Amino acid sequence: MINKFLPISFLLILFFTLPLNSFAQSSEYTISGKVIDDDMGVPLEYATISITKPNDPEYLDGGVTDLEGNFALKVGPGTYNITIEYISFEPKRFNNRQVNADLNLGTIELGISQDSLDEVVVVAETTEVEVRLDKKIYNIGKDLTTAGGTVADALNNVPSVAVDVEGGISLRGNDNVRILINGKPSAMAGFGSTDVLAQLPAEAIERVEVITSPSARYDAEGTAGILNIILRKEKTLGFNGSLTANAGYPDNAGISANVNLRTDKFNIFNTTGFRYFDAPGNNWSDTRYRPRRNSEGELVDPEFDRIYERRIVNRLNRNFNTNFGVEYYLNDQSSLTASIFYRYGEDEDITTNNSDRYRSGSLVEQTLRRELETEKDNRYQFSVNYINRFNDKGHQLTADIQIGKGNEVGTGFITENQTFSRENIERNFIEETIAQTEDETEYLIQADYVLPIGENSQFEAGFRGEFENTVTDYELLFDGEVNERLTNVFDYTENVNALYSQYGTKFGDFSFLLGLRLENTQLKGNIDSRLTDEELREEFGFTIDTDFDNNYLGLFPTVNLIYEIGDQENITLGYNRRINRPRGWFINPFPSRSSRTNVFQGNPNLRPAFANAWDLGYLKRWGKLTFTSSVYYQLETDAFQRIEEFTGAVTPGDEIPITRTIPVNLATNERIGGELGFLYNPASWLRLNGSFNFFQFNTEGEFEGQDYSVQNTSWFGRFSSKVSLPASIEWQTNAFYRGPSDDVQGRQEGILSIDLALSKDIFNDNATISFNVRDLLNSRKRRSFTSTEFFDRDSEFQWRERSFNLSLVYRFNQQKREQDRRNRQQDSGDMDGDFEG
Repeated sequence: MINKFLPISFLLILFFTLPLNSFAQSSEYTISGKVIDDDMGVPLEYATISITKPNDPEYLDGGVTDLEGNFALKVGPGTYNITIEYISFEPKRFNNRQVNADLNLGTIELGISQDSLDEVVVVAETTEVEVRLDKKIYNIGKDLTTAGGTVADALNNVPSVAVDVEGGISLRGNDNVRILINGKPSAMAGFGSTDVLAQLPAEAIERVEVITSPSARYDAEGTAGILNIILRKEKTLGFNGSLTANAGYPDNAGISANVNLRTDKFNIFNTTGFRYFDAPGNNWSDTRYRPRRNSEGELVDPEFDRIYERRIVNRLNRNFNTNFGVEYYLNDQSSLTASIFYRYGEDEDITTNNSDRYRSGSLVEQTLRRELETEKDNRYQFSVNYINRFNDKGHQLTADIQIGKGNEVGTGFITENQTFSRENIERNFIEETIAQTEDETEYLIQADYVLPIGENSQFEAGFRGEFENTVTDYELLFDGEVNERLTNVFDYTENVNALYSQYGTKFGDFSFLLGLRLENTQLKGNIDSRLTDEELREEFGFTIDTDFDNNYLGLFPTVNLIYEIGDQENITLGYNRRINRPRGWFINPFPSRSSRTNVFQGNPNLRPAFANAWDLGYLKRWGKLTFTSSVYYQLETDAFQRIEEFTGAVTPGDEIPITRTIPVNLATNERIGGELGFLYNPASWLRLNGSFNFFQFNTEGEFEGQDYSVQNTSWFGRFSSKVSLPASIEWQTNAFYRGPSDDVQGRQEGILSIDLALSKDIFNDNATISFNVRDLLNSRKRRSFTSTEFFDRDSEFQWRERSFNLSLVYRFNQQKREQDRRNRQQDSGDMDGDFEG
């Protein structure tokens, strides 16, 4: 694989390092410069450069700045007036400039116009979703419907992203998404799990970057792409901040503070919050069992041929989180930032399950099962970042060190009692007790170097080492006695070392970014079981390596191309190779029990999946309307699929078949799709945006002799409107619909969800009060049908019922308008340069 890509890489680098002067005509010269905000020092994207001739009023030329505020325009020899403009900023003019050689205007600082602050508000409030060439940026703080909610709630409103009823996150219908915090893997994102995102308040984050064609700088993990969550860190001078209080129904109460103190030498920032909430849910399932073969191969009728279950779940969650950091400015070019994140959570779930059991259409028995699950979660993370900006042209070095620790202690207690028996049969149900402790440790070392080459080229290189270890101690007791067959300790390590380099250049209307990443993945595990190897094979049906150490070396090329059709129109083309590494719970062969009859079992034989992805995008702006579109194709080999099957065992006492869900490498998965999006602001009081995503998955493969090939065509769409009413009232509506879809063993019906919100500024715009309703129609329910060799099942699942929330935000030493402007323009360390596509 390495030999295959290296010659191509050398040819590409050789081509793009050739002198670019040959593309320019000798009679033309370049007027260049960089435009920044004089207060914040951040680049101003899409600032307008107008070039006129003093003696020719009909002559007009110009362009706009790129993502980093840079511009370079070709003109013939002569005398010109040059005007730099950005909406709501004071323009800068360079009159009667003689051009008979290349002219570099240097760094041009624009200051905000005090007479146009009201106009700034309009610009900031309309840009709820910012569309960039390399990413889509969603500003969390501008979504009224997520006030009092969680990060997972906020992500559910992001274009291209969908969050299912259980909190699972997918991008363009693909759930293999890489979650980053401030551009890095983090304990705040649960070491790869998305569970923590359902606990963190939406107020803790500033924006979400959706990256569907990542460059070589990013980790190759995540075949769907990357979601980069940027935490709040105000940059306003002096002491300022905000306080947020929430209350709602079902029980939901929380308070958080975001404060900042900045001087010329340092910046201290902190976000702290506490949240208490109940998330009641419910579900039902109707399972019809078929006869199954026993060990002698004879067909045996099930004890019950139909079981109908109704579950009510109450989830009580209490969590505290804080993020404290200090940024120290060593000099004008360099700074050192240290931060610590801590989270503590306590969860208590109580599930009651009423079960009706039938034989030949007649009700013969009823039972009531109670499940109590508790969990205590401690996580902390310490990080240090160093950045040295050698100049204002983008030449810089950054280095990061990050240490994260997590500890989860969970217990489960399951009891079941018979409430009715037509046959007067008394059953002795076994009480189950589950005790599980999970300790996680993560170390991250990263360095990135960026070197501009001339006016239009840039080279970048870096290293990242990510080392994670998880030790899971699982104990299962039946009636107080330890179950020797399932009790175990699983010690799992994932180490990833990566080197990358990328080169970008621009000539004319074309921009190229070519990158190559080399990654070595080590998946290492040790299983401490009380069973012998032969007993393990007998228990689980396949050979289990209790001490494995697997290494995978791979090259991951990326190519991003941009063609600027005009100032407000472009076409992008991206290619990248990605990897999907199996997480620890996908590899651990010892089952985790969701009930007496359903278990999830990992597969230690699981291999990483690899994908090649292509993305073709088009962007067009017409004043008040922005239109985006893309088509994409992905081919994934050794793709993961979850298979549900009969284990061969039955529950003690009532002999109900026990089914297991197990992930397997199911050959290939071909994905093709397209998406459309728009942002439309027809008037200052009305702001609209929407998106539509259509995709088709074609999975081919078999497992244990059974064909699981399936073709799934589905779609999802969302629409959001924000209306400014009289009396400074804002009204927002969000609607989302996911179409029906097929999987390897069944089908899911469509899901509709609508959120509403109202807000009003009070206390001279220093505070905002808002009210929202999430899932207005109480319709966010997953209805599905599953069919296997042994049973058919219809089910409906609602993770959280409709909720109401009241929120109050109070800002001190900062005005809402000024805060919105700064939030919109803050550069919080975008990970890529001018040429990202």
